[in-house]
Amino acid sequence: MVYFDNAATTQKPKEVIEAIVKYYETENANVHRGVHYLSQQATRSFEKVREKTARFVNAGSNCEIIFTRGTTEAINLVASSFGKKFLNKGDEILVSEMEHHSNLVPWQNICEEKQAKLRVIPITDAGELDMQAFERLLTQKTRLVAIAHVSNTLGTINPVKEIVAKCHLQNIPVLVDGAQAVAHMKVDVQDLDCDFYTLSGHKMYGPMGIGCLYGKEKWLNALPPYQFGGEMIQTVTFDKTTYNELPYKFEAGTPNVADTVGFGAAIDYLTETGLENIGAYENELLRYATEKLLQIIGLKIIGTSNHKAAVISFVMDKIHPYDAGMILDRMGIAVRTGHHCTQPLMDRFEIPGTIRASFSLYNTKEEIDCLVEGVQKVKEMLG
Repeated sequence: MVYFDNAATTQKPKEVIEAIVKYYETENANVHRGVHYLSQQATRSFEKVREKTARFVNAGSNCEIIFTRGTTEAINLVASSFGKKFLNKGDEILVSEMEHHSNLVPWQNICEEKQAKLRVIPITDAGELDMQAFERLLTQKTRLVAIAHVSNTLGTINPVKEIVAKCHLQNIPVLVDGAQAVAHMKVDVQDLDCDFYTLSGHKMYGPMGIGCLYGKEKWLNALPPYQFGGEMIQTVTFDKTTYNELPYKFEAGTPNVADTVGFGAAIDYLTETGLENIGAYENELLRYATEKLLQIIGLKIIGTSNHKAAVISFVMDKIHPYDAGMILDRMGIAVRTGHHCTQPLMDRFEIPGTIRASFSLYNTKEEIDCLVEGVQKVKEMLG
């Protein structure tokens, strides 16, 4: 099987699977609440991953790492908590035209609730942000900017550091959706100076159902809790409840301990392999695949930025993406077809969807040759 659906989820190294099995076989207990040996051991394993994650993204403190189910929950946390405290009628939240629904719908929802307005940064035909339009959209009404580090559909790598710097000149905080970035490049949140950064474990060789929110300590202290109960509680009476300190203030209920341990193993795997090595290899695959696919008459790549991660979305003349995807699947080639949770982006390009091939460190040029051969066969059958 040729697996080119890595932007949706990556396959898992044996180290990750073994870490989860080992936890359940030797350490299974609830964390933070027990004085017995297993609980103490589980807590140490759990909190060790928080330390690893903080180092991995270069957070200023371990307490700036909040474990979530993934990027979607992390963004919902910020949208809900930030909106509840800082968003008022007439205020504006700024997103881009290339955002995943997970970095669009939560902001849309809180804007409707607070009678605020969602503003959209347009993109160029190459799939790059219109930076002049972005600067015009930054006003005294802008309360927060939410932007993808890497587009899951176009592969575009956005100039996040520049965006953050421009926003901070006007004291506007920035949330970065890093789901498609952290497995492909080194991310340093202190260098980016972003206020929030989100990521998902399953897109970086880790388990599903685990990820995290990085937030600057000053912002996490300022935001109200998102969910209630369990570890986020400090004291409870029928008259009043006080909340725990960071990071536990945002981690209600029993956490996903086993998959957090697996997430830690995935971070080790990425660190030992070397993100620079991964990025260089994937860029080589991207160049090779782009060159080969563009030789197919009638094929058009959507997203042609000079700064891309290893993602290629394309369309074929008079061939629906779903039809192409089904035929490729019969050939043992897994690609993603459809709108990729970016329906407004599809509307921007006036297409129903694309065929998306997304590459990872375990893919090869020989597999790309299989894809090219498969696409040519699809064209012969349906074109």
